[in-house]
Amino acid sequence: MKYGTYVKVSCPERAILEHVTSRWGVLVLAALLDAGTLRFSELRDGIGDVSEKMLTQTLRTLERDGFVRRRARPVIPPHVDYDLTALGHEAALKVRALAAWTESHVAAVAAAQTAYDAARG
Repeated sequence: MKYGTYVKVSCPERAILEHVTSRWGVLVLAALLDAGTLRFSELRDGIGDVSEKMLTQTLRTLERDGFVRRRARPVIPPHVDYDLTALGHEAALKVRALAAWTESHVAAVAAAQTAYDAARG
């Protein structure tokens, strides 16, 4: 993917970027970066406000892309743990940096939005 050029919808880089920067993808990567290994219920409770279906879809997508590792332990009841792969850890660090930048620029963005709205309103 070249920056500043048109990128086709089917471009593989775009799909990966969408997975990593999706609403739930960001939160899953951040939670696993902070905690290391979590069970499904711990992830769901830690993220909050996510349905089981959406969390399952997000985890499967991130696992398929090689960012998350799923480990099922053969006990009763079954225990499934999730953690980051090396690739996932690297991506999570990048996502965290973007989140930190966003947090430090909330006031500037809010001011820009207010100015934009005032000029249009």
